Amino acid sequence: MARVYLSLGSNQQPRRYLRAALDELRARFGAIEVSPAYRSKAVGFDGPDFVNLAVGLDTELAPEALNDWLHALEDRHGRRRDVPRYSDRTLDVDIVLYGDLVRQGEGHLDIPRKELKHAFVLRPIADIAPGLRHPVDGRSMAELWAAFPAASEPLTVEPL
Repeated sequence: MARVYLSLGSNQQPRRYLRAALDELRARFGAIEVSPAYRSKAVGFDGPDFVNLAVGLDTELAPEALNDWLHALEDRHGRRRDVPRYSDRTLDVDIVLYGDLVRQGEGHLDIPRKELKHAFVLRPIADIAPGLRHPVDGRSMAELWAAFPAASEPLTVEPL
């Protein structure tokens, strides 16, 4: 079993799609740890605000198999893959950390996820796993968040 941290986001009916994704994650993986949700501006394009959160879970799936399962989850909830990569999303789910693994692969598999440099990914993971160490940098999520220029990427708590 591996401890995995995911980033979930949506800017199209986020309550609907994030709740549905959490339900499916619980059904497949059992107990999951869920961070608060945060609203932030879209990154990489002009669009409606995103709502993002993090999930911690344990899985027996290899990273590639988990990535495939998460892509199917996105697809079941209307994720379009025929549009530019940076565009509106019903659901975006990424593996951010997978144990202490460092790996890149097909299907945009990038562990640890480079988006950890953004508040919308880092803050939710720091909320649920403050002592977790970055497998390359070595600092804890709490240390990374404490060093982050939070005013540069404002977040507001968003009830789900």
